[in-house]
Amino acid sequence: MKLNGLKPDPAQMLLVIIDVQERMAPAIPEGPLNKLIRYTNIWIEASKEFNFPVIFTEQYPKGLGATIPEIRSSLAGIEPVEKISFSCCGEAEFTRALKASKARQVVICGMETHVCVYQTALDLLEDGIQVYLPADAVCSRSKFNWKNGLNLMQHAGAVVGNTETFIFQLLEEAGTDRFKKFSKLFR
Repeated sequence: MKLNGLKPDPAQMLLVIIDVQERMAPAIPEGPLNKLIRYTNIWIEASKEFNFPVIFTEQYPKGLGATIPEIRSSLAGIEPVEKISFSCCGEAEFTRALKASKARQVVICGMETHVCVYQTALDLLEDGIQVYLPADAVCSRSKFNWKNGLNLMQHAGAVVGNTETFIFQLLEEAGTDRFKKFSKLFR
């Protein structure tokens, strides 16, 4: 069975981190929030290791605050794309950066799975971009909304998995320095 381009390829990849903001974070249960932080930071490390670009967004930062420090500190030198549209694709600055990246595959991390992540994923899929959703790096205020958002995106054509699965697909083999580096991050 041919995968039709579903295998992650760092040469075509872009990491998008959506709205992990200070005033949103307290509304997320602690367990899912901690997973989101951990796995988003692993994705940021992967973007550096495999040399693919990162875009991160902030939904109405005047009201919702900046990106939380636990993630922002890993994004040195990158400025956020401010947005008011739920879908990142509704912001001209985001679409310019997306086009400039020439990415054909997008990994999405962030909040909230059933709103901004969902709407962004649908718009990307509609534009012919393959979407990867690591379920451990997205979250919502309720488990129901998180699951519902993941199911809707999977039915629309997104590849839903987890960070370790996708990163190990990028690594392709054990025994390398990259493998050793990332396997430590998953312990």
